Amino acid sequence: MTQIPTDQTILHQLQAIVDAARERRAENVVVLDLSEVSTTLDYFVIATATAGLQLNAVQENIRQKALESGLPYPTVEGPSERWLLMAFGASIVVHLMTREAREYYDLEGLWSDARPLDFPEA
Repeated sequence: MTQIPTDQTILHQLQAIVDAARERRAENVVVLDLSEVSTTLDYFVIATATAGLQLNAVQENIRQKALESGLPYPTVEGPSERWLLMAFGASIVVHLMTREAREYYDLEGLWSDARPLDFPEA
């Protein structure tokens, strides 16, 4: 895994999102640094959750913790029973997906040139 970015504000915001997802038992939380491979996006956070109630619980917790960390109110695409996208401007985009959707769409594979960042569990 690659070192975490040095910008302390982004570090704090990404950590808040990762922690919020894990607090609601999201699995396989991955952060990708897209800054060197995209002209419009900076970071993806990708996490796996079961459909329905857990997706909503993870989304609500991320929204709350992200706002507390200074991020703007997110726009939300979906939600569906398989995939929910939360965009905090172009800086951070969160993808909450079921295991099946995550395997099917394979965002990590599509963005394999992006740099994965390591946010160890506490």
